[in-house]
Amino acid sequence: MNSFFYVLSWRKIKRFLLVTAAALFAIGIVYIERDQITVFSEGAPSAIYSVPTDKKLIALTFDISWGEKRPDPILNVLKEKKVQKATFFLSSPWSKTHPDIVKNIKDSGFEIGSHGHKHVNYSTLSDDEISKQISTAHSVLTDLTGKEPNLIRMPNGDFDKRVLRIAESMNYKVIQWDTDSLDWKNIGVQNIVDRVTKKAHPGDIVLLHASDSCKQTHEALPLIIDELRKQGYEFVTVSDLINQTETKGTEVRDQASIQ
Repeated sequence: MNSFFYVLSWRKIKRFLLVTAAALFAIGIVYIERDQITVFSEGAPSAIYSVPTDKKLIALTFDISWGEKRPDPILNVLKEKKVQKATFFLSSPWSKTHPDIVKNIKDSGFEIGSHGHKHVNYSTLSDDEISKQISTAHSVLTDLTGKEPNLIRMPNGDFDKRVLRIAESMNYKVIQWDTDSLDWKNIGVQNIVDRVTKKAHPGDIVLLHASDSCKQTHEALPLIIDELRKQGYEFVTVSDLINQTETKGTEVRDQASIQ
């Protein structure tokens, strides 16, 4: 009888130990990986990399933070190729010193989003400074375009949970990208074309630049447009994509690669 009791007791103890060990192991995993937990969760602010859609829609986006030699050639290509929809993310210091180019972008019918004020990593700033950077750029762009922007691409694509939360509180959507052309590295015209046309997918947001440091974008752009059209894509703005459907649940990283 005693031996039977001991067997039952040991089984209970063994089960208890196994459950406890499993719980401790799970806690340990969470502790070790606590800094790697994705920012994205249902109901939390998130950045938009693409949208899920079966339609062959794609958004070409252009960041501009300095220079005056590249925007016009790029705008000319879009006009010649009859691309009526694209999104430009403009930094406010650049916009203040180049109001004529901003007007050209606006008058061409393209969407204008914010690229912030100072070209620094906002995740390194205090909450108040993040708000100040976004609001300063907002005022400048609103004055120049007559329309309040509601899309923002952070300088260097850098953000964290605080930046997302503050941007959302200021009625902004943070826009990233799924396809990076790497035009900012000047990797060669054909390489830029291949990166975009081979990685493109429905609902994609493509990162391109119209700053002077990107010397090959205006040469690659006609080839990109022709090839994407051949694949059946229609060019839309980022807002058009967002209006198509709910945002895609892609992992939101604390910091994207720096351009």
